[in-house]
Amino acid sequence: MDRVARLPHLRQDFAASLVVFLVALPLCVGVAVASGVPAELGLITGIVGGLVTGFMRGSSLQVSGPAAGLTVLVFEAVQSFGLPALGVIVLTAGLLQLAMGALRLGRWFRAISVSVVEGMLAGIGLVLIAGQLYAAAGVEAPLSGTGKMAGIPGLLADAVSSPAALASLAVGAGTIALVVGWDRMPKRVRAVPGALAAVVLATLAAPAFDLPVRTVQVQGLLDAVQAPALSEFGGLASLGLLGTVAAFTLIASAESLFSAAAVDRLHDGPRTEYDKELMAQGTGNTVCGLLGALPMTAVIVRSSANVRAGARTRASRVLHGVWLLLFAALLPSALGLIPLPALAGILIHAGWKLIPLRQLVALWREHRGEALILVVTALAIVTVNMFEGVLTGLALSVAKAAWDASHIGLEVVDSNADGVRARLSGNATFLRLPKILDSLESLPTDRPIALDLSGLHHLDHACRTALESWAERHSSSGTEPVQLTRTEVMTSTP
Repeated sequence: MDRVARLPHLRQDFAASLVVFLVALPLCVGVAVASGVPAELGLITGIVGGLVTGFMRGSSLQVSGPAAGLTVLVFEAVQSFGLPALGVIVLTAGLLQLAMGALRLGRWFRAISVSVVEGMLAGIGLVLIAGQLYAAAGVEAPLSGTGKMAGIPGLLADAVSSPAALASLAVGAGTIALVVGWDRMPKRVRAVPGALAAVVLATLAAPAFDLPVRTVQVQGLLDAVQAPALSEFGGLASLGLLGTVAAFTLIASAESLFSAAAVDRLHDGPRTEYDKELMAQGTGNTVCGLLGALPMTAVIVRSSANVRAGARTRASRVLHGVWLLLFAALLPSALGLIPLPALAGILIHAGWKLIPLRQLVALWREHRGEALILVVTALAIVTVNMFEGVLTGLALSVAKAAWDASHIGLEVVDSNADGVRARLSGNATFLRLPKILDSLESLPTDRPIALDLSGLHHLDHACRTALESWAERHSSSGTEPVQLTRTEVMTSTP
């Protein structure tokens, strides 16, 4: 009775943990393989997400683990710096997250433009889809995003003449079709997650039909653990590696906290404490870094499955970590039976869901500037790289915010008796200076002018200097001096 009193929702949490485990298992393995690291490292990150992050406060029903959103960045990092450096990158990113949480910076991630985040996810989705098409065909993918995109027609043309490639693509396509159509299955059948069912069926079909497809390489859970050597920390002196750490920290934190906000809308339980959630993510990534595993974020797919399955407390996500640990310890050889094109199909579907097509259409109708930020961010990620693409999106969002904030209005009343009265209102910044001067210089020069600045909320130094210079030039043409009605508006100095 005492145990029931301490854990009143154990039955609901136990059932939900099994659902989350079944959803997480194929994703943990698939994300690891797509990232170019041993499959076991994905399971280790999932285990840490359950047993470490799952115990901590922050977002009570959010589930953490390896995410498709970081696949492209991890692959680039491993290709550039090597697998041994991955632990250093993840560990450093985790420590930065802990520091930001301690400094109460978690809430500020909510200020990042949604268009930048959705553009980031769209870019990741496009690169992920393109890369996994090659994996589905059983061939190596080009390293760059543009190379992946440009090579797709040739890939499909070559696959037509290769029975092995066609068989591999068929497994991938069948996996996608099953996942997409799984929601139309009877309710009892849908108790098993579609991704897991697709992987299991592909695993059974490959040997049954003697399909020439590649399978996951297995090396054992303990053998996959690679604690970073002290010599690897010397790489932190490299600007390239520091940029990668910054990208990991920014993207993992933003994705986790945006996911937390989304999960809060799915249930009526305790709300997310953003700074504590950031520290929980930082703790998990620090442990993952020490083990040389993949980075973790909160994952909306697993989190929403957790809520829908009836989870009530943190116990569900902790238990899902227990089931992942038991699977990895007791059934490691089962991983070696999974066809790689099936995992590629799972990730192609996951990449497609990262592309916010509906949101883009709505943004284009109502806020075209935000839609352009989303598209440019996504294209920059595809054509350049993840870090510079995100920086491009952030720079564009800041520039747009500055432009919007510098709204200026000019009201002109031309009276033959009293001369011309002009009134400026809004925020006068250097961004709007050409418009302001064009309007003022178009005023008549043969009558007195009174310029009222009392409607300005902000007047920066560049605008104040330009207005005073215009008044001097206008007054020197033989007319009466311009009358400036000054006000105590906020003025910035250089």
